[in-house]
Amino acid sequence: MLGHMARTLVVKATAGADAPERCAQAFTVAATAVAAGVDVSLWLTGESTWFALPGRAQQFDLPHSAPLAELLHVILTSGRVTACTQCAARRDIGPDDVLPGVRIAGAAVFVEEALAEGAQALVY
Repeated sequence: MLGHMARTLVVKATAGADAPERCAQAFTVAATAVAAGVDVSLWLTGESTWFALPGRAQQFDLPHSAPLAELLHVILTSGRVTACTQCAARRDIGPDDVLPGVRIAGAAVFVEEALAEGAQALVY
Protein backbone atom coordinates (compact mmCIF):
# COMPACT_ATOMS: atom_id res chain seq x y z
CA MET A 1 0.00 0.00 0.00
CA LEU A 2 2.81 2.44 0.78
CA GLY A 3 4.11 2.00 -2.74
CA HIS A 4 1.14 4.01 -3.99
CA MET A 5 1.62 6.81 -1.49
CA ALA A 6 3.59 10.00 -1.97
CA ARG A 7 7.13 9.74 -0.71
CA THR A 8 6.70 12.88 1.38
CA LEU A 9 3.55 14.21 3.04
CA VAL A 10 3.57 17.91 3.85
CA VAL A 11 0.77 18.81 6.29
CA LYS A 12 -0.02 22.42 7.09
CA ALA A 13 -2.04 22.97 10.26
CA THR A 14 -3.70 26.39 10.12
CA ALA A 15 -5.93 26.01 13.17
CA GLY A 16 -5.33 25.59 16.87
CA ALA A 17 -7.67 25.75 19.83
CA ASP A 18 -9.83 28.11 17.74
CA ALA A 19 -10.88 25.17 15.53
CA PRO A 20 -10.00 22.06 17.54
CA GLU A 21 -11.38 19.42 15.18
CA ARG A 22 -9.48 20.77 12.17
CA CYS A 23 -6.34 21.06 14.30
CA ALA A 24 -6.64 17.50 15.59
CA GLN A 25 -7.20 16.20 12.05
CA ALA A 26 -3.92 17.71 10.86
CA PHE A 27 -1.94 16.20 13.74
CA THR A 28 -3.74 12.84 13.45
CA VAL A 29 -3.08 12.55 9.71
CA ALA A 30 0.57 13.54 10.14
CA ALA A 31 1.15 11.10 13.02
CA THR A 32 -0.66 8.28 11.18
CA ALA A 33 1.52 8.84 8.12
CA VAL A 34 4.68 8.82 10.27
CA ALA A 35 3.56 5.56 11.87
CA ALA A 36 3.05 4.11 8.36
CA GLY A 37 6.63 4.96 7.44
CA VAL A 38 5.91 8.02 5.30
CA ASP A 39 8.32 10.97 5.36
CA VAL A 40 6.25 13.70 7.04
CA SER A 41 6.72 17.44 7.40
CA LEU A 42 4.17 19.15 9.68
CA TRP A 43 3.89 22.92 9.38
CA LEU A 44 2.41 24.89 12.27
CA THR A 45 0.79 28.11 11.04
CA GLY A 46 -1.76 30.53 12.43
CA GLU A 47 -3.08 29.48 15.82
CA SER A 48 -1.41 26.06 15.62
CA THR A 49 1.94 27.87 15.94
CA TRP A 50 1.39 27.90 19.71
CA PHE A 51 1.93 24.10 19.75
CA ALA A 52 5.61 24.69 18.93
CA LEU A 53 6.00 25.84 22.56
CA PRO A 54 6.69 23.42 25.42
CA GLY A 55 3.54 22.41 27.31
CA ARG A 56 1.04 23.90 24.86
CA ALA A 57 0.01 20.61 23.22
CA GLN A 58 -0.69 19.15 26.68
CA GLN A 59 -3.31 21.88 27.21
CA PHE A 60 -5.27 20.88 24.09
CA ASP A 61 -8.27 18.65 24.73
CA LEU A 62 -10.73 17.27 22.22
CA PRO A 63 -13.09 14.43 23.14
CA HIS A 64 -12.56 11.19 21.19
CA SER A 65 -9.24 12.42 19.80
CA ALA A 66 -5.75 11.15 20.55
CA PRO A 67 -3.89 13.52 22.89
CA LEU A 68 -2.22 16.21 20.80
CA ALA A 69 0.98 15.98 22.86
CA GLU A 70 1.33 12.28 21.97
CA LEU A 71 0.68 12.94 18.29
CA LEU A 72 3.25 15.75 18.29
CA HIS A 73 5.79 13.48 19.99
CA VAL A 74 5.32 10.82 17.27
CA ILE A 75 5.78 13.42 14.54
CA LEU A 76 8.86 14.95 16.19
CA THR A 77 10.40 11.50 16.65
CA SER A 78 10.35 10.45 13.00
CA GLY A 79 9.18 13.47 11.01
CA ARG A 80 9.80 17.21 10.83
CA VAL A 81 7.91 20.02 12.54
CA THR A 82 8.22 23.60 11.36
CA ALA A 83 6.68 26.76 12.75
CA CYS A 84 5.93 29.49 10.24
CA THR A 85 8.38 32.41 10.53
CA GLN A 86 5.77 35.17 10.30
CA CYS A 87 3.25 33.32 12.48
CA ALA A 88 5.89 32.79 15.16
CA ALA A 89 7.03 36.43 14.98
CA ARG A 90 3.44 37.66 15.39
CA ARG A 91 3.27 35.63 18.62
CA ASP A 92 6.74 36.66 19.85
CA ILE A 93 7.98 33.08 19.48
CA GLY A 94 11.66 32.74 18.69
CA PRO A 95 14.02 29.82 17.98
CA ASP A 96 14.98 29.57 21.66
CA ASP A 97 11.31 29.25 22.72
CA VAL A 98 10.25 26.20 20.71
CA LEU A 99 10.38 22.51 21.56
CA PRO A 100 13.59 20.66 20.69
CA GLY A 101 13.38 19.52 17.08
CA VAL A 102 11.03 22.29 15.94
CA ARG A 103 12.47 24.65 13.37
CA ILE A 104 11.19 28.05 12.29
CA ALA A 105 11.08 28.62 8.53
CA GLY A 106 9.20 30.66 5.98
CA ALA A 107 7.01 30.28 2.94
CA ALA A 108 9.91 29.63 0.56
CA VAL A 109 10.81 26.46 2.46
CA PHE A 110 7.16 25.35 2.54
CA VAL A 111 6.85 25.86 -1.22
CA GLU A 112 10.09 23.95 -1.79
CA GLU A 113 8.84 21.00 0.28
CA ALA A 114 5.34 21.03 -1.20
CA LEU A 115 6.60 21.08 -4.79
CA ALA A 116 9.34 18.50 -4.33
CA GLU A 117 9.20 15.38 -6.48
CA GLY A 118 6.82 12.84 -4.92
CA ALA A 119 5.41 15.26 -2.34
CA GLN A 120 1.73 15.59 -1.42
CA ALA A 121 0.62 18.67 0.49
CA LEU A 122 -2.50 18.82 2.67
CA VAL A 123 -3.81 21.92 4.41
CA TYR A 124 -6.09 21.73 7.44
